[in-house]
Amino acid sequence: MTLTKKSLVLLLVLIFLALPSVAFAEETLLPSLNISIGEAEGPQEVASTLTLVLLLTILSLVPSILILATAFTRIVIVLSLLRNAMGLQQIPPNQVIIGLALFLTIFVMAPVFVEVNNTAIQPYINEEIGFQEATQNALKPIREYMRNQTRKSDLDLFMQMHGVASVPTVEDVPDYVLMPAYLISELKTAFQMGFVLFIPFLVIDMVVASILMSMGMMMLPPVMISLPFKILLFVMVDGWNIITRSLVLSFR
Repeated sequence: MTLTKKSLVLLLVLIFLALPSVAFAEETLLPSLNISIGEAEGPQEVASTLTLVLLLTILSLVPSILILATAFTRIVIVLSLLRNAMGLQQIPPNQVIIGLALFLTIFVMAPVFVEVNNTAIQPYINEEIGFQEATQNALKPIREYMRNQTRKSDLDLFMQMHGVASVPTVEDVPDYVLMPAYLISELKTAFQMGFVLFIPFLVIDMVVASILMSMGMMMLPPVMISLPFKILLFVMVDGWNIITRSLVLSFR
């Protein structure tokens, strides 16, 4: 077979493979997106463009908002400390821990998300309220959640550093004061729960180390012997059930 015949056969094969795609494209109308830059025809068009840019900016900050303004921080820290307490290096993997923390966050924050959807997103989509009012309605349940989880001492700390001794009501606390106060409160709570998690596993390590020392097996690493007993203890007490229940109830 000459080179010309090979090229002809290859062309026929490509056409045959492309026929289903062409037929599908003819039957299905795919949406198109056009982005252009031009002169605005009026102030209303400028306002719409700025609103679109603001929405795209908010979408780019969604991961940070998810980490900093929800239950994700506390949950992922406690799960990471649990893995370290058991002496497991990469089990469960980071992807599993982050995924579990994400779904637990959705479970904990579900009432807040439902309220945001009912009071801000749906009315804005139905053109019942404006963008500014929708933003304020969306922030109210999130701020209320953060206030309930923030310690008064942490909030007073940032209020003093802000230069304000007190405010008439808690609702008057600025967002840039409430957010860091909420974060350090979450970190403190997560480390307190992590400390409690370390205690039973630390006891197992000490018992195993004492037994090995009494048997004169000083060259054998205690961690190698205690790890199976830690896993056995965790499974026997249904550890995942206890940890999940404790994490969820800590937000109530």
